[in-house]
Amino acid sequence: MPSSVNPFAAHRRTPQPQSRQDRGATAPSRPVMWLFTLLIAAFGGLLRFLRLGEPRAIVFDETYYVKDAWTTLLTGEPRNWPKTVTIGGMKQTIDAAFAGGHVDGWYGTAEYVVHPPVGKWLIAAGLKLFGGATNPFAWRAGVAVAGTVAIILMIRATLRLFRNPPVALIAGLLMSLDGVGIVMSRTGLLDNFIMVFALAAFSLLLIHRDWAREQLREHYAVDSHSRSATWLPSASQHGRPFVLNMRGPCIALSWWRAGAAILLGLATGVKWSGIYLFAVFAVISVAWDAWERHQIGYRGWLGSGLVKDALPSAAFMVPLWAGTYVAGWSGWFIHKDSYMHDWASMNPREGVTWLPEALRSFVQYHVQMWQFHTTLDSPHAYKANPLTWPLQVRPTSFYWEKLPGHPGLCSLSPSSQCVSAVTSLGNPLIWWLGSLCVIVGIIVAITKRGDWKIWAVLAGFLGGWLPWAQYLNRTTFTFYCIVILPWIVLAICYVADWLQECISRRAWKISVGVILGLIALTTLFFYPIWTAMPVPYEFWLDHMWFKSWI
Repeated sequence: MPSSVNPFAAHRRTPQPQSRQDRGATAPSRPVMWLFTLLIAAFGGLLRFLRLGEPRAIVFDETYYVKDAWTTLLTGEPRNWPKTVTIGGMKQTIDAAFAGGHVDGWYGTAEYVVHPPVGKWLIAAGLKLFGGATNPFAWRAGVAVAGTVAIILMIRATLRLFRNPPVALIAGLLMSLDGVGIVMSRTGLLDNFIMVFALAAFSLLLIHRDWAREQLREHYAVDSHSRSATWLPSASQHGRPFVLNMRGPCIALSWWRAGAAILLGLATGVKWSGIYLFAVFAVISVAWDAWERHQIGYRGWLGSGLVKDALPSAAFMVPLWAGTYVAGWSGWFIHKDSYMHDWASMNPREGVTWLPEALRSFVQYHVQMWQFHTTLDSPHAYKANPLTWPLQVRPTSFYWEKLPGHPGLCSLSPSSQCVSAVTSLGNPLIWWLGSLCVIVGIIVAITKRGDWKIWAVLAGFLGGWLPWAQYLNRTTFTFYCIVILPWIVLAICYVADWLQECISRRAWKISVGVILGLIALTTLFFYPIWTAMPVPYEFWLDHMWFKSWI
């Protein structure tokens, strides 16, 4: 019937009760919440920056990224290094010489690198700001800053997702206390940057969702009074009748969504695994918009979501993402002696011949990188099946050395061999509990299809972990799981938020307090072997709970 005689008009003007999660959706953050956020971030930052210069050695894949970052900072492009050098008549590995301060022994030729440049530029920023390559603190400062910022992003994203300040602060504490988060924030590798960019993009997409929901609500109020509106009383949704011939506004375009595309372009510019995160986050974001059309009461929400949300979003997000990725290679285009820059001129009839020479070389370089990544199967002692990452079955030993004398905690056991280790092992309680909560989340996703928040929780696993299932025979390592750490935390927070409505406040506080206390004690227990503290050999061995951890 026409809206002028619509019997539901009065009902629509009645304010709908809001759930705890919806209340305060656009309210400004309270100063006290920001105070707690910064205190937790400072605590997590302390765990990351304390003794950041230790060990004074090239740790694991720092051999690639730190030296690449240093030559990139000095020459604009990564340069080749010799495997050994002779200093004072003694032959040393280049890593030992570099850690000892011999940081100028590179060759003039460009190096073949298999990851995009953005992450190395971020490490180079730390080198520039904190004293150069002779200072191990400097080459790890960039990842430490990123890991600390991640704690703030984690709290803000959780608060926006659940509208529950205690649960948001729990998320920050879990992020602060996890071992993978600590180790990857203290080692000059690339993966921490992917995690931070992905988490920041996810946060912006949550903001976009809130903005889009308000736009739809405002337009629905207008459409419900339109003379052209036709109502279907028998097909009401949550007490609201469907508008038959109104499809709602276009909500695809927002600065939040544009920012997310740029951040995911930067994530891809660190490592190609960012492609999967971009794909999943973009799809889930437009699915949220379409579902909100349905929840509010618009008919044809699926078709409208495709035409008004998905297609326009793809039309501007994909170019922004791709443009950001290509911009990360600016140094490669600028420097004529960059790796494979002259490939097209040397191979005039090969590759994508219709492209300009620079782009043809660029594409061929990417083909070569793709072949490397998809065929890498060299044996490694710490190779880990991606399916086992969430359970921390095979953590990666970044560093393990016997030390002379009895410094540090070794003084407590003078008869024991003193050792120092950096083991990329997550806090077992966080990862095991998180994995259990993910299973709960999957069950919820199957049985409770209307809960958009569970898809937010599962998004990181769909984009950051599941794609690795196609590379089970490839050489991969457990520390790659840093990308899904925020969503392990969100899975725990999802269950904590649900339990808060199912049990008494007292029981919830006691349960949360006990679990957080056990997690904090576990972090205290493992912290020495995450941070290269000198410890007795027996102390280190007591931390190897399973043979697969050694």
